[in-house]
Amino acid sequence: MRVLGINAIFHDPAAALVIDGHTVAAAEEERFSRRKHGKRPVPFSAWELPEMAARWCLEQAGLTPADLDAVAYSYDPALAEDDTAPWEELRTTYAWRAPQFLATALPGLDPEIVRFVPHHAAHAASTGLAAPFGGNCAVLVADGRGECGSYLAGRYDDQQLVKLAEQRLPHSLGLLYEDLTEHLGFLRSSDEYKVMALASHAEPVHLDLMREHITTAGGGFQIVPIEWNTLAKPPDGELLQEHAELAASVQRRLEEVLLELTTWLHEQTGERRLAMAGGVALNCVANTRIFAEGPFDEVWVQPAAGDSGTALGAALHVASGEPLAPMPGADLGRSWSDDEIEQVLKTAKVVYEKPADLAAVVARALADDKIIAWFQGRSEYGPRALGRRSLLANPCFAANLERMNDVKGREQFRPIAPMVLESRAHELFERGPVPSPYMLFVHDVRPEWRDRIPPVVHVDGTARVQTVADDPLLERVLEEFDRRTGVPVVVNTSLNTAGRPMVDSPRDALECFGSSPVDLLAIGPFVVRR
Repeated sequence: MRVLGINAIFHDPAAALVIDGHTVAAAEEERFSRRKHGKRPVPFSAWELPEMAARWCLEQAGLTPADLDAVAYSYDPALAEDDTAPWEELRTTYAWRAPQFLATALPGLDPEIVRFVPHHAAHAASTGLAAPFGGNCAVLVADGRGECGSYLAGRYDDQQLVKLAEQRLPHSLGLLYEDLTEHLGFLRSSDEYKVMALASHAEPVHLDLMREHITTAGGGFQIVPIEWNTLAKPPDGELLQEHAELAASVQRRLEEVLLELTTWLHEQTGERRLAMAGGVALNCVANTRIFAEGPFDEVWVQPAAGDSGTALGAALHVASGEPLAPMPGADLGRSWSDDEIEQVLKTAKVVYEKPADLAAVVARALADDKIIAWFQGRSEYGPRALGRRSLLANPCFAANLERMNDVKGREQFRPIAPMVLESRAHELFERGPVPSPYMLFVHDVRPEWRDRIPPVVHVDGTARVQTVADDPLLERVLEEFDRRTGVPVVVNTSLNTAGRPMVDSPRDALECFGSSPVDLLAIGPFVVRR
């Protein structure tokens, strides 16, 4: 069965292709359009489709739209309720018209094969049916909203979703966090990770109030509206301690609520494995508490846990009548051959070289405190740079935190992450799970290592770790760097600058390299120096 999954209704439009139960391609539209998040999550944009991502997925498999057995659209307008929000009816109208829009965007597609998949069922399938452990598991989805709800808890039994609890709007953990994000002067449905980073800079002084306003019962939750202005006025150009205290209070209560919900879910299912998705599942601090303090033995989070992942989830949901293979990894996007990359370099008229040992060249440059733009293999699906489209740096110098944030043009309270050999991770980090290949958990940095890798140690003594295995080139870089410095870690952050999507193509990589103070670009087997 050949199923194309589409996410388009809210934000982060994306496409994914599942053939005979195997995930063969997945990509976000922003990587093609170069427009961060693809579009804004407003009703007026609901008609916009991930046309370029969808066409690429089909090309990757040598298919035409007419070859598809089904198109899975990650929203079911039949489940949407009347909404008094201005213009909200447009969203439902556009969703109903999606089959015709898709047939126009992908000539040859039969609109009759388009299937509507409930938004939270798509999220659930993206993790419960894609998890590496396979088989039955508990599943938890929490985000801003779907058709009329914001949360789903259940289990997968022989690839079939059994719902045990749902939460209807207006109660929403994701919308609560979005509201706070906007109150603190950040962009909602975009910058929530900044609030999570800010939260670690203060104590949760309003926690008792948050516990009064956000309560759980029977596998669901209730939220009484919070008057943010009474706790901290919107920032006037500068974030103050009171803003960090508010962020810390909401963050801590979110963690507590998720622990309460997962405990209830474990009691209902008896499963030892939990799969999570939805935008709230991108909160890596909460994820670690669920792993470390919760009742489940294994916790897996979909690397594209936000709405982009519902493209894959919708396709898996429709394909669930046949055996499904676990998601092979996050590297599901575009790649270029060595010849194609070299042609781009020649066209750009840049001086480049092809070293005999790329890993050794990069490790030497890192040891010399150079910043490396790293462009290798297929691009990542989801918001994290995982060693395919990354900026790398030396973790031995504290100044590299400020330096990397300056390169990217972002706030100085933002953390940068360590990439470590999986086989060495336990020497440096504890509490979080290992392996942790998708940078979706925080780990405590062991005290004896905190002064040795200062730029990747957050103010609370944690780090958002990515473990590396089964990637020979990247492993060799880490091994060579370790041989030179005695440290099996390098700094890893996304290859982009603030407000721009992650680099995807060789041309994108050259543009980013040329416009930011990066010392060396390692692109395929080639090196371009500043």
